[in-house]
Amino acid sequence: MGLPVQDNQMSIADTLGLGFMTFAFFLGAGNLIFPPFAGMLAGGNMPLAMLGFLITAVGLPLVGLIAVAKAQGKVMAMLPVFAATTLAIAIYIIIGPAFAAPRTGLVAYEIGAKPFIDDTTATFLLGSLELNLSQLLFTMCFFTVTMLLALFPGKLLDSVGKVLTPILLILLVGLAASVMFLPASEVGQAVGDYQNHPLTKGILEGYNTMDTLASLMFGMLIIDILRKKGIEQPSAQTKYLIRAAFIAAAGLAFVYVSLFFLGATAGDIAIGAKNGGEILTNYVTREFGDLGSVLLSSVVTLACLTTAVGLVSACSEFFNELMPKLSYRFLVIFLSVICAVIANVGLTQLIAISIPVLMTIYPVAIALVVITFLTAYFANPQFAHRAVLSVALFFGIFDGLKVAAKSLTDADGQAVNGFAQGFIHVVDVMSPVLSKLPLYEEGMAWLLPTIATIVLCLVFGRGRDQTAAA
Repeated sequence: MGLPVQDNQMSIADTLGLGFMTFAFFLGAGNLIFPPFAGMLAGGNMPLAMLGFLITAVGLPLVGLIAVAKAQGKVMAMLPVFAATTLAIAIYIIIGPAFAAPRTGLVAYEIGAKPFIDDTTATFLLGSLELNLSQLLFTMCFFTVTMLLALFPGKLLDSVGKVLTPILLILLVGLAASVMFLPASEVGQAVGDYQNHPLTKGILEGYNTMDTLASLMFGMLIIDILRKKGIEQPSAQTKYLIRAAFIAAAGLAFVYVSLFFLGATAGDIAIGAKNGGEILTNYVTREFGDLGSVLLSSVVTLACLTTAVGLVSACSEFFNELMPKLSYRFLVIFLSVICAVIANVGLTQLIAISIPVLMTIYPVAIALVVITFLTAYFANPQFAHRAVLSVALFFGIFDGLKVAAKSLTDADGQAVNGFAQGFIHVVDVMSPVLSKLPLYEEGMAWLLPTIATIVLCLVFGRGRDQTAAA
């Protein structure tokens, strides 16, 4: 008998390619538009705000990928089938066709294409809808390219990890170097919530990247890619996934620190800016002129494209497993079309709608990552998982309701319509009770109850173990 066949080993180049691909999947729309704006608002409190942002936008996605590797992709195995399926569907819809994927196309248009289009005001009527012509054409082209790349998932490592991402990294290093050596101004003053709660505000701002949600899904996608590369042994898959996670985390941290610094030193170029994309555009145009605009356009378009490919691929894989009658290729085409349609809602509106949803679902994702590492320490892991996630969801709903009510008011603080007025009234009635929850005003009412539930499950388990031993 011959020796048993060993799993294929990945070369250093393949491992770096996997890490670069993971980094590129995460580095998308929110990663480029939120840090500069947060840096501008944080001003002198930038270090604390940046630390908070790095916790939820780098630390948690890193830990999320490691959790997926540890659980071999089965992070929801302890939940009832219906609950696990519902949670997975909700996450995939959020990071896929509902919010994250369409946002990549919108940001690519706003920063990567709009500055080079002579007339961006042309519109046409489609029934009762008024659509922006240039935005519609761009998003159609953008998601067509996304679809073509996602149709061949076996080639993702080569097309994304080894070709697109090195180009993206070179451009980002150039931008980061210019920010460090050519700051636009001195660091400004903190404003808004960044004056009193910079750390908490930074943590919540990191939610907007949606990367913790994405890490749960990208981890499974990467494991599938490793299998296609011949890496079948679970321990080897875990090893390579963790290496890829650290490479991606280092890249993300480098980008975020640079963009926070850019926003904090923006000075006059940030006056009137409504989002970080405008700050980026203004800075690059002032420092580098037309060449800088082309550079920024390339960075944003590549970052958004690689993320869109990862999101569409992950969602298609998931729904194909859930509904085998729907082929992977059909789902890629279908989801790409849906993303192109939703992208034409508009960037501002899409972000406003997504924030309350993220405030509700993010606590569940964070809690899921944490308890995945603690599973072995629970005497009753199944009960612990269900209890902790239920508490995180229950209190997360309150955080989501508060943000939703605030988003339904105009600049004067008045309800935008009758429905909004009724919804705000309901939240106002609950506020005297909800405001007694620790960290409710900061938007993190879920945190302490969830931690308390985890501790109780651990202590309860320890007591049972000691009784059994006696």
